[in-house]
Amino acid sequence: MIGSVNLQEVKEKLCDSLKESGWANKLKTYLQGEEFDRVLEILLREAQDGKRFTPPLKYVFKALELSPFDRVKVVIIGQDPYPQADVADGLAFSCSRKDRAEVSLQFIKQCIVDTVPDTDLASEQSNDLFRWAQQGVLLLNTALTTTIGKPGTHQILWRSFIVNILDSLVWSGDSLVYIFMGKKAQEFMDLVPDSNYKIVTSHPASAAYAGTTWDCNDMFNKINNYLQKQSKPTIVW
Repeated sequence: MIGSVNLQEVKEKLCDSLKESGWANKLKTYLQGEEFDRVLEILLREAQDGKRFTPPLKYVFKALELSPFDRVKVVIIGQDPYPQADVADGLAFSCSRKDRAEVSLQFIKQCIVDTVPDTDLASEQSNDLFRWAQQGVLLLNTALTTTIGKPGTHQILWRSFIVNILDSLVWSGDSLVYIFMGKKAQEFMDLVPDSNYKIVTSHPASAAYAGTTWDCNDMFNKINNYLQKQSKPTIVW
């Protein structure tokens, strides 16, 4: 118990949110262990100390909720949730809680328009990437939370959990597409066997810092070409 918050209740609610998608069973050992307790304790203690984090706990597992374990075909790995308040929604790069796309998502959307034939412009205008998740795209950050206004503050906190997610996917035996966007994501590359299809790009935010266009390495076409070869449905971007 931290203050008036019942940690066990919080933990049970989060674990229950993953049952329908099949992730609760795959991550059972971690979720029931002391390490996950420590993650929650640190987050709740920070919140009580006035160090608000984003997204709120109710959104933290949203990417796993929307991408059932046995339907994952593509794993896109970014870095942190958007560090501003009321923006991050639990999926990497998605910002459905805001009426304007964040810069990283703007670069991603522009890349789709520039490279993917017959882009659905109506979908392209949306800031909600839930539609990708529902097609088997796991939109994962290397940290599932960050302190508001301070990117990178929870990288170490979530590392073991991200390793558990990737291990679960690797041990499933299915050959998936993994996209490592930026240096933080690329730190996890060695955990994924080369029997999977791996694509490396810079993080789109780096283009914003440099004032240049983002080189997406034609990732959206490469993903669908690979899925076609695997006789899997392609992604409607």
